Amino acid sequence: MYLPNRSLPQDPPLPPAETLPTMYDLPSEDPEDPGVPDEFHIFQPQLLRETCKPPTYEADRVFVATDLNLYYDVRHTGWHKRPDWFMVLDVECATQQEDLRRSYVVWQEGVNPFLVVELLSPGTEADDLGQTLREINRPPTKWQVYEQLLHIPYYAVFDRYENHFRLFQMVGNRYQELDLPESSYWFEELDLGLCVWQGDYKGIQGRWLRWQTAEGEWVPTDEQEKEQAQQEKEQAQQRAEKLAEKLRSLGINPEDV
Repeated sequence: MYLPNRSLPQDPPLPPAETLPTMYDLPSEDPEDPGVPDEFHIFQPQLLRETCKPPTYEADRVFVATDLNLYYDVRHTGWHKRPDWFMVLDVECATQQEDLRRSYVVWQEGVNPFLVVELLSPGTEADDLGQTLREINRPPTKWQVYEQLLHIPYYAVFDRYENHFRLFQMVGNRYQELDLPESSYWFEELDLGLCVWQGDYKGIQGRWLRWQTAEGEWVPTDEQEKEQAQQEKEQAQQRAEKLAEKLRSLGINPEDV
């Protein structure tokens, strides 16, 4: 009978962390559907949405969307792009849940987006920056749709890996890149600036695109607005209590005032 030599040393297997690919080795995009969002593609559009409050427009006349299909060609009604974030001015926003848009159809809405923001990722960079050529019998690229078909006035691109914010403006019938020496741009139409902000959002430190006021203040997020409202409420209560105490010291019942 054969008996194995159990005295031979056995090499233990290496841990998975040393042998299996990590998130840096594996693409976040489905090869058949490039642009599937990673975590940054979730948080950054949320910050843009929360802080996009142009004083020049009523809140219900500014439509912003994240990862929503944008249909652009009446001759090819199935063709669409899915911007990471975009803004449309002077359109009606839904007030009832059943009216929430399933997509944005330009021939139905009658208004093209004012600004599109794309967040660069390795799988979509060439398309986002207009570096790919349109294939025969295939839909146009994002760049071609935004520039040549929809003539979107502004097109922003943010690369979080290089912390690089680029903005293109429609001049004539072509995009022209703007010089952004301070990584910011003032939109006269919105009375807001779009800038790169270093800070903490949702507990995550980094550099983010964020809207800024004419006074140079960052437009508060929803959480900051709630905190500010709570602080103002507490301060009002403190003032009321001090006043009541003062009246009582004068022999006046505060309830009679």
